[in-house]
Amino acid sequence: MSIAHEEAALDATAVDALFVEARTANSFTGEVTEAQAQAIYELTKFGPTAFNNQPLRITYVRSPEARERLVAHLSPGNQEKTRRAPLVALLAFDTEWHEKWPEFLPVALRAKAMFDGDESLRYGTGRDNAHLQAGYFILAVRALGFAAGPMTGADFDAIDAEFFPEGGRRSFLVVNIGLPAADAFGPAKTKFAFEDVVETL
Repeated sequence: MSIAHEEAALDATAVDALFVEARTANSFTGEVTEAQAQAIYELTKFGPTAFNNQPLRITYVRSPEARERLVAHLSPGNQEKTRRAPLVALLAFDTEWHEKWPEFLPVALRAKAMFDGDESLRYGTGRDNAHLQAGYFILAVRALGFAAGPMTGADFDAIDAEFFPEGGRRSFLVVNIGLPAADAFGPAKTKFAFEDVVETL
């Protein structure tokens, strides 16, 4: 048992399901119900974001027609597994997330002003916090007993034109979701050791 297991507040089974034994899947089986898809978000939303801004927007792509519209803009190696996945999530961020400030942080309305006139700050804050939420999203998928296959091999400008032609959203990640098939995982990849990446000052 690792030090992570020994120090964790969760039991070993949960630690393994969320982190230690969880791997990116490339093939899937089973189904993901509407209730389960909703539960993924219901867990994702509790992860912290700057100012509680929650810029992540999720588009679940279920229908064959919508799936083909998405697949057309994926890298060749990502296309067939996306066609076959029980559920596909297209993750994007709201570029005008600050306009919902009265909903997500009404006690600090004056802070909104710093983002109103600074498009670069607004964009970067939305992008960075949506990426943070994407990590929570993957953990939520795992917490429900599924495997996730996150992918960045795509033409996201083309995806935005296809799915968000009105503007206001920028996509950045496609995630296949389902139960892992027998051949879902390739060889395990090396993870850096604590002493390779951590320093204490």
